[in-house]
Amino acid sequence: MPRSKKRRLVRTLPIVSFYRPQGVPIHELKGVILPLEGLEALRLADAEGLTHKTAAANMGVSAATFCRILAGARYAVARALTNGWSIRIEGGVYQVLPPPLRQ
Repeated sequence: MPRSKKRRLVRTLPIVSFYRPQGVPIHELKGVILPLEGLEALRLADAEGLTHKTAAANMGVSAATFCRILAGARYAVARALTNGWSIRIEGGVYQVLPPPLRQ
């Protein structure tokens, strides 16, 4: 029996959870699933520009696990963009962090 996955720490839930290409009828649409921890890895590494080590610490995982999550997320997004597929952000093993306290 495989070991259960450790919950990945996520700062916020996405505002939009579904993207689709314009002009493709919904009944002809194929798509990929992007887990929420994959979106968080993309945000930390690509949008925020954090190093893998720092981003991994923010998500509460090892650097190697972060790299695997990021690679899977990039693969899913690249497949969707190059094939004209939709992207649905859902699922995964995660825990949403409370917002930081303001001083």
